[in-house]
Amino acid sequence: MADQISQSSVDIAVHCAHECEQCANECLGTMSECARLCIDCSQMCWTCAAYMGRGSRFIPQVLRACIDICEACASECKKYSDNHCQKCAIACRRAAEEYRKIVLFAAVA
Repeated sequence: MADQISQSSVDIAVHCAHECEQCANECLGTMSECARLCIDCSQMCWTCAAYMGRGSRFIPQVLRACIDICEACASECKKYSDNHCQKCAIACRRAAEEYRKIVLFAAVA
């Protein structure tokens, strides 16, 4: 499985984590649910990047959990017109899509 994960998959996870951190910082104190979800999502995406980077055998399990968190974060951020929220929602949806591809590949491999 590890050889099937490209550097771009890791980069997508890192990008999502970064956008979520930026959004959480902007939303702290004003949009608490958005900030909480962004922190959760950032933490999980960093974890996904680490698991993928080292080729862990638990990648599919970690990614499955992160898909749900990314979708929840994207849905919450999409509610707001702030640029940081919109960028975060896009990054989360992209990450969830990438994670789904990897999990699907693992299921048929």
